This record gives sequence, structure tokens and C-alpha cells, in this order.
Amino acid sequence: MKNTKRYLVILSGRVQGVGCRYFVYRLAHEYGLTGMVKNLENGNVEIQAQGDETILDQFVHHVIQGDRFIRVDNYSCKSIPLKEENSFGYGN
Repeated sequence: MKNTKRYLVILSGRVQGVGCRYFVYRLAHEYGLTGMVKNLENGNVEIQAQGDETILDQFVHHVIQGDRFIRVDNYSCKSIPLKEENSFGYGN
């Protein structure tokens, strides 16, 4: 895919202890993305997601909407180098 990108997304807000990693993991599978999601020691959640840029943008938009438990107060998103991988998983 020539429009393949990899995004680093950092979420802050009520994002740990509320099922955020599973929510992101499930969405990534629905969108057909590769990458990983993990909790950070500072209470934020880190996502690295890779796939078609249009799909990634839709994914990020969906993630920042959260759900009835997850509340994203702030986020950052930037492109990072692509990686060879074939699945989406958990960091920690």
C-alpha cells in the first residue's frame, strides 16, 4: 500500500483501568491495522497503529471518542517510521 502510515498516538484522561487497551485492540482489528497499545507509567495510553492513512484517521477519530467508560481529555498524534509486523497486540 503506497498510503501506508504509522501513527504514534498518546491518550490522556480517564484511559487506564477502564478497558481502554481492549477497546483500542478491538477497534484496530475491526479496522485491519497492525501495531500495539500499552499503558504508560504516567497514566497515559500509547498507541502505535499502522495501515492505510485514511483508515488510520478514521481509527484515531473513533478512539478519541472513547466509550461510556473511557474519556479522552487530550491526545497527540504524529507519523513515525513504518515497521514490519502482521498483527496488533498489547505492550504491557
